[in-house]
Formats: sequence, C-alpha cells, structure tokens
Amino acid sequence: MKRISILFVCMGNICRSPLAEGIFTHLAAEAGLSERFAVDSAGTGGWHEGEPPDHRSIAIARKYGVDISAQRARRIRKADFSAFDMILAMDRDNVADLLRIAPSAGNIRLFGDAAGTGEDIPDPYYGDNSDFQLVYARLLTGCRKLLAAFGADNAS
Repeated sequence: MKRISILFVCMGNICRSPLAEGIFTHLAAEAGLSERFAVDSAGTGGWHEGEPPDHRSIAIARKYGVDISAQRARRIRKADFSAFDMILAMDRDNVADLLRIAPSAGNIRLFGDAAGTGEDIPDPYYGDNSDFQLVYARLLTGCRKLLAAFGADNAS
C-alpha cells in the first residue's frame, strides 16, 4: 500500500505546523495506522531553520501526551511540491505564499478545508498560553477529521 504523504505548513515552522505534524502522527499511531502515512512540516520562511518548535508548542503538546521536542524547523523546498501528496497550509496567507513559490502545484490546500472545518488556524506566536491551547484544540479537531477522511474512523 502506498503511503499518503502530508506536509503541514505555517510561516516559521515553530508553532502551528509542528503541532499539526505531532498531533496527526500521534492520532495515526493510536489508530494503528502509522504505516499508512508519511508526515512532515515546514515553514514558508527560513527564520527558524534548525530550531526546535516554540517552547509553548512543545509544552501544550506534552500536556496531551504528544512529544514534538525532537522536530526541527525547516523551510519549504521546491522538491516538496512533488514529494508530498498533500501540502496543508495553516492559513490563507500561507496558501498564497505557497502558490507564489509553486503556482502550478495542485496539492496545496488550506488545512481547514482539507479537515472539513473551513477555518484558518491562527498564528499564536505573539499570544499567550491560551492562544496555544486554542490552536492545539483546533488542530486536534482538524487532524481527527482528516484522519477520518482517510478511513480511520477509529481515531481517538
């Protein structure tokens, strides 16, 4: 069976996209479906390349049993547009940035559209812990719906 490859993308790859990667990977593992997916994350900008996720993202993930501390930020690469089945941007600005980089890519979608919520995931970087909690909750809801869309209805 071919693995479905998903790349979660935000601006700097330290807040939202590492959380999405960690949550989706965790849910797939809980559902016994890890082997069905290849999951990664990236940013449209390279300001934080090589850095771990924001300490608040690490903390909120850890609170729910998800470990993202080993992840390292990276900038999206041209090769990603052909390497991944789905490139899921956290907000409409990220979608626009991705389309500027690869205007003909047909695999770029808004995370909220792919997950069935239709919403942007707000950037919590300049917020406080409650903003990271809200982002975690929205990503969890979206990742559950996304996993269910792939036939994994037993995702917890």
